[in-house]
Amino acid sequence: MGRAVMVGRGPTGAGVLVLSILIILTTEGCGAQKGDGCGPSVLGPSSGTLSSLGYPGTYPNNTVCEWEISVPHGSRVHFHFAELDIEDSDCQVNYLRLYNGVGPERSEIVKYCGLGLKIRELIESTGNQVTVQFMSGTHHTGRGFYLSYSTTEHTDLITCLDKGTDFPQAEFSKYCPAGCLTSTEEISGTIPNGYRESSPLCVAAVHAGVVSNAVGGRISVVSSKGIPHYEATLANNVTSTGGTLSNSLFTFKTNGCYGTLGLESGGVADTQLSASSVWEWNNIIGQHSVWAPSGARLKKAGLPWAPSQSDQNQWLQVDLKREKRITGIITTGSTLREYQYYVSAYRVQYSNNGQQWSNYREANSTQDKIFQGNINYLHEVRNNFIPPIEARFVRINPASWHQRIALKLELLGCQIPAVRRTEPGPRMINPSRTFPPSRGTKRPPHISQTTHTPDIRNTTMPPHTGKDVALAAVLVPVVVMALTALIVIMVCALHWRNRKKSSEGTYDLPHWDRTDWWKSMKQLLPSKMVETEDSVRYSSSEVGRLTGRGAVPRVHAEPAEYAQPLVSGVQTLGARSTFKPDEGPDPGYSDPDLYDAPISPDVYHAYAEPVPASGSEYATPIIVDMGCHPSGNSTLNQASTVCSFMGAGATSLLTQTDSAHSGRSAYDTPKNATGQATPPEDLTYQVPQNKPTGQS
Repeated sequence: MGRAVMVGRGPTGAGVLVLSILIILTTEGCGAQKGDGCGPSVLGPSSGTLSSLGYPGTYPNNTVCEWEISVPHGSRVHFHFAELDIEDSDCQVNYLRLYNGVGPERSEIVKYCGLGLKIRELIESTGNQVTVQFMSGTHHTGRGFYLSYSTTEHTDLITCLDKGTDFPQAEFSKYCPAGCLTSTEEISGTIPNGYRESSPLCVAAVHAGVVSNAVGGRISVVSSKGIPHYEATLANNVTSTGGTLSNSLFTFKTNGCYGTLGLESGGVADTQLSASSVWEWNNIIGQHSVWAPSGARLKKAGLPWAPSQSDQNQWLQVDLKREKRITGIITTGSTLREYQYYVSAYRVQYSNNGQQWSNYREANSTQDKIFQGNINYLHEVRNNFIPPIEARFVRINPASWHQRIALKLELLGCQIPAVRRTEPGPRMINPSRTFPPSRGTKRPPHISQTTHTPDIRNTTMPPHTGKDVALAAVLVPVVVMALTALIVIMVCALHWRNRKKSSEGTYDLPHWDRTDWWKSMKQLLPSKMVETEDSVRYSSSEVGRLTGRGAVPRVHAEPAEYAQPLVSGVQTLGARSTFKPDEGPDPGYSDPDLYDAPISPDVYHAYAEPVPASGSEYATPIIVDMGCHPSGNSTLNQASTVCSFMGAGATSLLTQTDSAHSGRSAYDTPKNATGQATPPEDLTYQVPQNKPTGQS
C-alpha cells in the first residue's frame, strides 16, 4: 500500500497551494509512491502527473522517491516531460530513472541527469507497469522534474505546462492528463469569453469545467482574436487572474449543457425552494427580517437564505419538478456589505424522490466530495460536476462558513434527452454506489482512481443531428431562393407590362383609368407619365365623323406638341392631351398652306393649329362667357352677334385670356408658318359648325 498526494489550488494571488488532500490508494489502484522526495502527484489508471519535491523550486538534498504505475492489461504507458532540470555534478546520486515493470524484476528504460534537458519525444514502456525513480544527493542547483503520463492510446498527450501559444492552429484537440492543478502556472480569463493565449491549456480546461483535475480528458480548443479585458474568477479550485488586451485567446468546445436551470430567472418558483431552517430576527428599529429560501436566488437583491443556526446539519433544497442533467453550480454569499456572511465549503446531495439521498463523489472515489465555496461575501464561485448529476432534487449542505451560513445559488445543466435511460432513480452519468447522507463529518473528499474521460463534443451543432434536420438545413435555403426568384420575375413582368401599356395609349381610356383609385393615383405620378397615359375621347354626338383630306387613322398619344381643339359640346377632354395633324395616307405628302386654305362651312378640320416654336407650348386657355356679357376690359362691341351665334348652336365662343394681353379680347386665332396671326374673319376653321337645317 502506498500513497499519492493530489492538491487543489486556491487564489493564485496568494501564491500558495491552499487545498491539500491526502489520498489513500489500495493495492488494486493505479499506483503507489514511497520515499521522502516525492512531490505533489496524481496517479490514475489512464493518466497522471508526477513532480519532484519542491518543484518548481530546488529539490532537497539526499532524498529519494519511487512511483509505481499500473494501467489496464493490454495497455502500455508513455511519458511526456514538461521540465527536467537535475544537477549533473554527480550523476551517480542525482538522476531520474524509468523502469519497465515493478519490483525486483524491473528493467531500466532510460536514465536522465543534467540541467535544462529538453526531452521532446514520448518515452514508452513495453508493458502495463512502470516504475519511476528519482534520487538526489548533495547539490546546489536544479529544479527537479515535472512530467505527465497516459496510456499509449492517447498519442496527443500534452503536459500541464503547455500553453495556447504553443499551438498555432485555429482549432485542435489534445489530451490533458489528470493532476494539472499541481502546476503553479497562472491563467487569465474565463468561460465562455475565453482565456489569454499565454494560459496553460489543461489548467484553463479544469477552470472551464471541461475536464476534471482528478480525471483529465480530451479538450477541443478554438483560437481567435484577443479581447481588451480578461475577467478574474474562481472556479473548480482554480483562480484566474484579470488581464489586458492580447493578440489572441482560446476557448473550449463543450457539449452545450451549461444553461441556467431557473433560479435566477424565476423559472423555479418559491414553492420549489425549501431549507432545514430559516433565520428570523428583529433589528434595532423593530423591523422583522426573514432570511428565507426564496432569497437564495443568484443576483437577486435582498436577504439570502440563512439557517436559524450554523452547523453542518443545515441544507438548502431545490426541486426541479422533473429529472434533469445538472453539470454545475454557482454560489455567492450574502452580497450585503452589512452582513458579510458566506459558505466557504459544501457538499452536494441529490435524489429523485426527495427521500433517498446520495452524496456526490468523483469517479471511483469512496468519500464525499467537498467543493470549494466562496472566499468573500460578494463574488461568484463556480463548480462543475464531472461526471454530471441526473436527478430531480438537489441539496446544498454547508461544511464550513465565514461568521454565519448565508447562500445564494444557481444550478447549471439541461434537459435529459427523451430517448435516454429507462432505469429509475437519480444517478451520475458514470454511476457509483448510493450512500445515505452523512451528517456532522468534516472529512475531506476521497479522490483516487480515475475512469475514462468524459465525452466532450463539438457544440458548433447539436451532438446528435438527425437526417430530417440535415435535410431541412438544405431545403429551407433552396425554397427561400426559389420564392425570391419567382417574386422578382413577377415584379419584372408587371413592370414591363405597365411600360408597354403606357407606351400604347389610345383615344379610349383604359378601364382602370376610369376608377377613382386611378384618378387619385395620377396625382402622385410624374407629369410626363400622366401626359402619356391621358387621352382624348369625343363623347358628343355633334362632333360626328371628322373629314379631311383622307381617313383619319387611329392616333396614338404622344408628348404634348399641339394644342387641342376647343369644341363646344365636347364633354370629355384629357387634361393635357394634344392633337397631331393628319399626315394622310401618303407619309410624304406636304400641304404648303395647311391653314390658310379656305374651308367650306360644312367641313371641320380634325386638328387645332400647331403652336409655333417661339410661342407658348400650349394653346391659350379660353374662357366662355355663358351669360353673353362682355368682359370688363374687353373692347369688343359684338356681344349681340356672339349671343345670336351661340343661340344658333355651338358655332362661336366668346373668349377672354388671362395672359399679359388681357386688355384686348381675341379669339384663339391660327398662326401662319412665321408665327403671325391671320385675319380674324377666318375664325370659322377653329370650331365645329352646325350643319344647316335640312341639309343632308
